Amino acid sequence: MGLARSGVAAARLLHSRGESVFVTDSGKPRASAELDALGIPWEAGQHTAAKFLQADEIVVSPGVPLTIPPLQAARAKGVPIISELELASRYLKGDIIGITGSNGKTTTTTLVGEILKAAGKTVQVGGNIGTAMCGLVDTSTPFTINVIEVSSFQLDAIVKFRPRVAALLNVTPDHLDRYADFAAYRRSKFRIFENQTDADIAVLNCDDANVYPPPEGLRARRHYFSRTDGIADGAFRFGGMLYLNGLAVMAASDVRLRGEHNIENVLASMAITSTYGVRSSTLTSVISEFRGVEHRIEYVASVRGVTFFNDSKATNVDSAIKAVASFDHNIILILGGRDKGAPYEPLIEAMRGKVKRVLLIGEASAKIAAAMDNRFPVTQVSSLEDAVREGATIGEPGDVVLLSPACASFDMFDNYEHRGRVFKKAVQELPQ
Repeated sequence: MGLARSGVAAARLLHSRGESVFVTDSGKPRASAELDALGIPWEAGQHTAAKFLQADEIVVSPGVPLTIPPLQAARAKGVPIISELELASRYLKGDIIGITGSNGKTTTTTLVGEILKAAGKTVQVGGNIGTAMCGLVDTSTPFTINVIEVSSFQLDAIVKFRPRVAALLNVTPDHLDRYADFAAYRRSKFRIFENQTDADIAVLNCDDANVYPPPEGLRARRHYFSRTDGIADGAFRFGGMLYLNGLAVMAASDVRLRGEHNIENVLASMAITSTYGVRSSTLTSVISEFRGVEHRIEYVASVRGVTFFNDSKATNVDSAIKAVASFDHNIILILGGRDKGAPYEPLIEAMRGKVKRVLLIGEASAKIAAAMDNRFPVTQVSSLEDAVREGATIGEPGDVVLLSPACASFDMFDNYEHRGRVFKKAVQELPQ
């Protein structure tokens, strides 16, 4: 169910294993030519209810809510419903490192992959970023380390998915448009540890009260990371240095990524990769050269003294808070998109003394403006391109125009990557 990246990868994998596959999507077909070439039947624009009841198993893409009527009817009949993540884990060879959290997943997953590659390991990176997990199956070997970014939506439909190393970076309010409440969302995140045994490793953020202490029943051996506390089994910062298992590795000032949240991501990466015996010299070399991932506080350009940063990946309030905290002051902040149910008041508090003007776009504009209650100068704009031009017009030398929307992108864009690319193109087209 789902004709996007993970759904097509799942269909391709099952077809290659001789299974009879049917693909359905309620939206516009995006990969129909590939399915036609493989001889896989599909439908788009609607769902045929009978297909769900006839299925031996249903594989859902992450964007599909498990509560929609066709899935509820199938579940009532006893048809198993699994995620693409669960399907891929049946066939994937080698170790799985699963990384989840409300924020920082992509940065940490990417950095872990870079560290392990530099250490001479055979590594594949994918899942919720890049290549869908089913697309990694055919290139995996018994010696492969598969570093997988995992979302809560994928974890909602697992059965036996079991990473050798599972990391939970943080849990903050997100996707409350899909979950009954924050507690349900938090439970979903903790499912990454559900099938682990004492032969596996759980990596936990000691600084996040929603992560540590974990709920009862976690069986894996625990490794920790913290920006504030010394930890015997894990990674921590103390006195300007980053430590691993009690030994100094590198100066925190050598981390090139902006913001305290990225110190957490680096420490998490150190704790995860230490389970594979990576040398301190390798950690130091890779981390000091790592400049982050696209669409995450990404420097774009300076135009007439105004600097533009693309943080399109900030699809929730907490992520936008971290982005704002990464700059000292003089921020022109672009907010808005599709609302996800979380309150905006914590972000507004974090903006005090840093944000000089807000540019609002998208469906959530009115809700965000109401939450700000005239505490900041606000300009409503009709498009992201207009927001870039407005930022360039009102910006003064030393100002930062920051796209950090705190919202999903689906009201105006295909995804956050599309939004980020539009922002960067608009910046590059500004008169110099």
